Parts: sequence; structure tokens; C-alpha cells
Amino acid sequence: MATGPYSEVDRDLYPAAAEPGASPSAIAWSAVSAGTVAAIAVTLTLLMLGSAFGLAEASPWPGVGAKPSTFTIGAGIWLVITQWLSAALGGYIAGRLRVRWHGLHTDEVFFRDTAHGFLVWATATVIVAIIAVAASALSSLAAGPVDVAATRDAVDEARKVAASFAAFTGVSLVIGAFVGSVAGAIGGRLRDKHP
Repeated sequence: MATGPYSEVDRDLYPAAAEPGASPSAIAWSAVSAGTVAAIAVTLTLLMLGSAFGLAEASPWPGVGAKPSTFTIGAGIWLVITQWLSAALGGYIAGRLRVRWHGLHTDEVFFRDTAHGFLVWATATVIVAIIAVAASALSSLAAGPVDVAATRDAVDEARKVAASFAAFTGVSLVIGAFVGSVAGAIGGRLRDKHP
């Protein structure tokens, strides 16, 4: 008969748990990594689709195509949808793929599954942000200097659009963090329900 807080199954899954006082890691990084890859893939796919829709509506000619404010609202809604879907899929995958913990209170399991979903969202967000900053820096270098005096009204309009877009981005990130956390908990509950 097993002694200590771990069953024989736990000792097989976590050899370190056989040592008195040792415990398995609370984070399954392989599940987080799998969820992160899935979330980034969905994000990139949806961003490309959104770019295609946006470019189809934009026009360089005055009075033709969507107004900048309409374009910004549409892009903001698309960002929310992108965050929602990518965080949900990534968090769910992390929750379902994580190895079951035995002998833990259900509240602790719920917290850990939620944390796995949040970590997927956080890791994917940081990676995509690094890529976006690098791409932005490269495109700024390629564009060269801007004549502010000749494009003052355009610069003011761009500032307003950028401020709105930043607000939508912030809201979409908060939604993504919440959805990823909930999806991790849902994936974990389904994992434990169907062993």
C-alpha cells in the first residue's frame, strides 16, 4: 500500500513524487506550449483574413471606400474576435492535454487549469508582440522620413485612429486573457470527466 500523499499512479507519472516531501510541478509546460502554438496559429490566420477584408474595403482615393473611423471600429471588432477564438482554442488545448493530478482538491485543480489557460494566452501574446514590434521597426526603417508639415491633417487623423486602435487592442487582450483562462478550466474539467 502506498504511503504519503501520492498514489502508485502518481509515483509512476512523477518519479520525483516517490521522494518524501517532493511534489510534481504545478505547471505542465508541454501542454502550455501546445496551446500557445495553436493560439498563435489561429491568431495569424485570423489576422491575415482580417487584413484581406480590410484591404478590400480601403481605397487610396478620396471619398471611396471605408472611412478611417469605420475601418478602425471594424478592425477593433476583428481583434476581439481573433483574441476570443485563439485564446479559447489555446486554453482549451492546454487544459485537455495537461496530465491529471491525483490527490488534489477540486478547487486546486480548477485553479491550475485556469492558470494553464492564462499562461497560454500570456505566452502567445508576448511572442506575437515581439514579432509585431520587430516587424514595425523594420517597416519604419524602410519607409524613411515623413514630411509632417505637408501631411498635418493626415497625421492628426492617424493619431486619432491609432488611439482608437490601441483602446480596441487593450480591450481585446483583456477579453483574451479571460477567455483563455475559462477555456483552460473547461478543458481540464472535460479531461477529468472523461479519463
